[in-house]
Amino acid sequence: MRAFQLTGIRGLRQVDLPPPAVRRPTDVFVRIGAVGVCGSDVHYYIRGRIGSQVVQYPYLVGHECAGTVEKTGPAVTRVRSGDRVAVDPAMPCFACDQCRAGRCHTCRHLGFLGTPGQAEGCLCDYIVMPETSCFPVPAAVSLELAALIEPLSIGAYTARLAGDLRGRRAAILGCGPIGLSVLLAARQAGAACLYATDPLAYRQAVAQRCGADWCGAPEAAAAEIPRREPLGLDVVFECCGRQSALDQAVDLLKPGGRLVLVGIPEEDRVSFSIDLLRRREICIQNVRRQNECVEAGIGLLHAFPDLCAGMITHRFPAEKTQAALDLVAEYADGVVKAMVLF
Repeated sequence: MRAFQLTGIRGLRQVDLPPPAVRRPTDVFVRIGAVGVCGSDVHYYIRGRIGSQVVQYPYLVGHECAGTVEKTGPAVTRVRSGDRVAVDPAMPCFACDQCRAGRCHTCRHLGFLGTPGQAEGCLCDYIVMPETSCFPVPAAVSLELAALIEPLSIGAYTARLAGDLRGRRAAILGCGPIGLSVLLAARQAGAACLYATDPLAYRQAVAQRCGADWCGAPEAAAAEIPRREPLGLDVVFECCGRQSALDQAVDLLKPGGRLVLVGIPEEDRVSFSIDLLRRREICIQNVRRQNECVEAGIGLLHAFPDLCAGMITHRFPAEKTQAALDLVAEYADGVVKAMVLF
């Protein structure tokens, strides 16, 4: 099968590998149809690491994917040959203390597609996944839209972690695919007012179409949001991993507000004004991918089909995978979500 391996910083090559085997009774053999290029893939591509997760070359990245089932192990009942599936990239053990506590996303023995030390990624023709990671999608849902369910699931989980958003006033700082997914999820959850910021004007426009009540650059937001919300915001979703956004988030929150950290910083450490955090009793909630929210992600796709489809701005054949990674890394050509099609 074709596979696209990282070979070094900004290095990628196409290789021929044997397809994976169905070894366990609950294994599902999937022919990949579409892979979304995620910011974490770009971190590995341009930096070779995310925190303590360091790439050992050669390595396959990619985790946002959908495809068609070609065969299954004898114990599989959820899907069958010919089914089109969205893939949850997480492969928990379901037996450790975290899994038993309902936290499969922080499983002690987690395998996750495209994560160094856990599992190879899905930038290849075929993968084998456990049945529990395969979610059938209707024929009306294209495979590229099905691949978008993974970031939509993160958006749904993020909104859930923020608590009851009905009537709340919130901001999303960073309008990439994750920020936009959070925006749609917060809108669906009943937020009364949603602000969105991004340095890129075209992403501000996408956020506006997705239902933000006000969009602008971070610099404009520093004056405009406090003018509109003199008491401060209930929730701020930080979705870009920038120190400047963390600082702005704290400034925008009211006493007792909640800061939800979704973005992945390039730095190993970030900082906060402990004086502001303490005086305002700000609650900080970290987000680790998603937990039991694939169905909620599918629900977002059904609720906002045109807006979700509009996030996909670029499509590349598999042979142009490196061009897709470069495009996303450089925020070029108005990219929001780039899809690699197999």
